[in-house]
Amino acid sequence: MAANANPLDALIQALRKLPGVGVKSAARMAFYLLQHDRPAALQMARALEQAVQHIGHCTLCNTLTEQAICLTCADVQRDRSKLCVVETPADQAALERTRAYPGVYFVLMGKLSPLDGVGPHDIGLQKLFDRVAPRDGQGQLLPITEREVQEVILATNFTAEGEATAHVIAQALKNRGLRVTRLARG
Repeated sequence: MAANANPLDALIQALRKLPGVGVKSAARMAFYLLQHDRPAALQMARALEQAVQHIGHCTLCNTLTEQAICLTCADVQRDRSKLCVVETPADQAALERTRAYPGVYFVLMGKLSPLDGVGPHDIGLQKLFDRVAPRDGQGQLLPITEREVQEVILATNFTAEGEATAHVIAQALKNRGLRVTRLARG
């Protein structure tokens, strides 16, 4: 975008960055907000600024949170022997709404997609591996009986990329002696 773009064009270009929003949809949203609901536009701008300034990643599970450790990870009632791996915070929220899963999570913030240049480092696989298979002071894997996480449940989406991500994780974790299961579909 040119440095001298007018504010309307800048707004349209910013809205286009949202997934699934093209030029026409972005323009329609911009015109609506500016013509019919300027207070909502200001409210959105303030909320977005606050979210960007105050929301970061949980140091344990990588989800979005205002605290260093999210409320799910801080909940002492959660079963820490089970860790569910999901692609996004939205996936985690969907599972939480079911109230059926008592364990903790790890949020990848994406999925492997070599065609898009997304590799293991980009989705934090090493952080996941370090969490579920920690090492002692000499760099050796802790025995399975001394690890907090005993089972990893793969809940990546059933797309080609999600399946590939689940496969890579499953192979790496099985090599580290962990029990790995996959959510069923159907």
